[in-house]
Amino acid sequence: MLKIRFKDNKYNAVWLVEPKITIGRSATNALVIDDPLASDVHMEVLVDNEHLTLRNLIPTQPIIVNGQTVTGACELKPDDQITLGQVELVVIDPKREARVIAEESANVTQLRAPKTTGWSLKANHTALANRVFPLKELNVIGRAAECDISLAAAHLSRRHAQLQIIDGMLFVKDLESANGTFLNGKRVAEARVKRGDELRFDALTFGVMGPSDDMAKTTVRTVPVKIEVVEAKPKVSPREKAIAPTRASSLNRAAASTQPKTVPQENAKGKYGLIFLGVLAVVVITALVLTRK
Repeated sequence: MLKIRFKDNKYNAVWLVEPKITIGRSATNALVIDDPLASDVHMEVLVDNEHLTLRNLIPTQPIIVNGQTVTGACELKPDDQITLGQVELVVIDPKREARVIAEESANVTQLRAPKTTGWSLKANHTALANRVFPLKELNVIGRAAECDISLAAAHLSRRHAQLQIIDGMLFVKDLESANGTFLNGKRVAEARVKRGDELRFDALTFGVMGPSDDMAKTTVRTVPVKIEVVEAKPKVSPREKAIAPTRASSLNRAAASTQPKTVPQENAKGKYGLIFLGVLAVVVITALVLTRK
């Protein structure tokens, strides 16, 4: 179902539900237009389901449809514009209009929605009930209402500190506040803030939540593969297997015959004992002879 309305939405639209509607200056028309060039009943729209036909009832006073002069009749379609004097009308398809409005609203919402950075502040103060404040690329925290993070704390400066994200890293800068900005208990004028740090603005403390550092990312390393090379053993025929024991016995006997015979250890000891006794006897006899002289 289509409808006709003023382009500037000055008045309510007219739904095209009747087989015929009239447009003109007279109050009896379905759509009343107030323009010196308009007649009491200047035009009519014939409705056949969603097929529309516009008829100009005053040929001496042309109607403009989409920039074209109409003195008789013409077909109307959604989004067509009708001009008579200073009045502009437009044919609307409500379904299409609702879809366009929804798309425009979604686009506006998307444009207005802040980019997610992955950084946020989690309040540690009981008065803020562990509230989480997502951070944009540039944030000002303070007592003033125009601050990105506005906190009604008595000892907080109107513009207390600035939080800025540069190349994925978070930095804090004190905006010459009266009671200072503290990072992990140390007062700072400007410093880089890391995930897990604690920020304090006067008496309000916040835990810093942010994306993981590069070192925390999972890395994949290659594992060397050990390859064992197995030498292929030569194939032995059944005949060679039968000859092998006989050949081994012959080789063992030959090796035994070439080895020198060992003298028993006891015989060697007896031989050396006799030699020692002989030498000792010679020494004793020589000593006796020398003493007699």
